Amino acid sequence: MDLSDAPSSNSMDSSISGLRVKQHRELEGLTLTAQPLKTLKYFMLGFGQCLRQFMAKGGWLVLLIMLAGGIGMLTITIGGHQEEHIQELVRYLQFGLWWLALGVASSIGLGSALFTMKAVQCGRVDIKSAPYDTVQLKSSPSWLDRDCSEFGDPIFLSQHSSRVPLSSILPQVQLEAILWGIGTALGELPPYFISRAARISGEKLEVMKDLDSSSTEDSGIVANRLNRIKLWLLSHTQYLNFLTILVLASVPNPLFDLAGIMCGQFGIPFWTFFLSTLIGKAFIKTHIQTVFIISVCNNQLLDLVENKLIWAFSFVPGFGLVVPDLIAKLHTVKDKYMHASPAVPSNSKEKKWDLSFSSIWNTVVWLMLMNFFIKIVTATAQSVLKEEHEKELTALSNKPHTSEQKNNGFCSQASD
Repeated sequence: MDLSDAPSSNSMDSSISGLRVKQHRELEGLTLTAQPLKTLKYFMLGFGQCLRQFMAKGGWLVLLIMLAGGIGMLTITIGGHQEEHIQELVRYLQFGLWWLALGVASSIGLGSALFTMKAVQCGRVDIKSAPYDTVQLKSSPSWLDRDCSEFGDPIFLSQHSSRVPLSSILPQVQLEAILWGIGTALGELPPYFISRAARISGEKLEVMKDLDSSSTEDSGIVANRLNRIKLWLLSHTQYLNFLTILVLASVPNPLFDLAGIMCGQFGIPFWTFFLSTLIGKAFIKTHIQTVFIISVCNNQLLDLVENKLIWAFSFVPGFGLVVPDLIAKLHTVKDKYMHASPAVPSNSKEKKWDLSFSSIWNTVVWLMLMNFFIKIVTATAQSVLKEEHEKELTALSNKPHTSEQKNNGFCSQASD
């Protein structure tokens, strides 16, 4: 190497380092608050890239869906009564999307519930006119305001010694529960994808940085214990497989969101993560929770617990005379609740301020969701911009080699 080449190489290194600093500032400034239009532009470019990759890899799936839709429409057209079939199909689609949405909402902290006391009150489970006859957005089921006498005589007696069997209640709520479980599994995908995108771009998520920094901080007994559990999970996540993720997804635990982030950070394959999460949440965990609730909410078990409490408090001085009156009042409240019609969302235009804990909590959750969406858009846009920066750096790094080859060729011609 000639001494005259040293200044050129130094200037090239300085230009590359200067370009890196400029690109770093540009990357940090690409946010929705600072540059909304530019950020949305790069987000749409990244979304288009993901869509093209999906179509390239899963084009057969799209074709299969289109074929199934065409066969369905052909069947409806040939069979006649097109309008009735289409309305029935729309009802099933609304029903499925509603419970999937409830599952996604539940996975991010918003709760949901079913009106199941009507079956216990009427002593029968055949009160739904169709599988989709449940509480949905801006609509109530057909059985909600009907009197029990309209359904006929009770199939299961309402005495304390009998109850509606588990095998009769479970099929009535099984479809909704599975759809809800599928929604909870879908709700675990955004943390996984964001973490995987950060890993591909060579960055580390704030959650991972916080875990690393929390190992050296003293934040109290409870916080330190929780951080130890998280750090243990962090150290073992890279060894996760289908079975271990399935077990984690099947058991209700608050750390599964963190497990999803770590699976993306350590490069766990998508189908390994998603299929194990789907089976665990939509089938195993859902049935565990459903069977538990049905088993707990029955007259036999409640009477057993009530009798045991009366027997236990009878040995406490002063409680022996108070407990029977308290139990009688609880029975009165239960009877009023059982015979009261559940609150149905009204279509009244009258607006009232409802400042309660649940409304405040829902507001906080929605703010968290908006922040989460902003982070998704920003991270996607920055990843696309970073790819452009890498191409620019590669082109600049290859430029001295090209000029050196040209100079060598010119010198050889001059020597000739």
